[in-house]
Amino acid sequence: MKFPKSRMPVNALLAGAAVIVGTWVYGWQGLILAITVIAFWAVLQFNRATRVLRNAGQRPKGQVDSVVMTQARLSPGLSRLEVLQITGSLGEPYNDHDEWRWRDAGGNELVLTFRRDVLVRWAMARAESDDDAPPIG
Repeated sequence: MKFPKSRMPVNALLAGAAVIVGTWVYGWQGLILAITVIAFWAVLQFNRATRVLRNAGQRPKGQVDSVVMTQARLSPGLSRLEVLQITGSLGEPYNDHDEWRWRDAGGNELVLTFRRDVLVRWAMARAESDDDAPPIG
């Protein structure tokens, strides 16, 4: 299985380029500007992660409005933070430490598998209802 590449090297390259170009073009003032922009970007990313976790923590653990609609929005390669934005709640650990489960009010279940905090696959199981059972008699 092929894992998606991390965004970390790209971010580090951009930060390094900002420091080098800022210093080269504007001297020490450019260095200060580059460091300020990098710090501001880091604060924005931290604020985003905190907001997503706060919103997810306010909902019941492992509950989503609709498993079907949630799984329709999933795609391989999503980060755990992006999945938390989609589900709107924290998942429940399931079997393995890399598997997490969400359920809806109808009893449908969605199990997501992560590798290195990246979504690699998911499985949905619909709840059996009495309407689907063959008539008795």
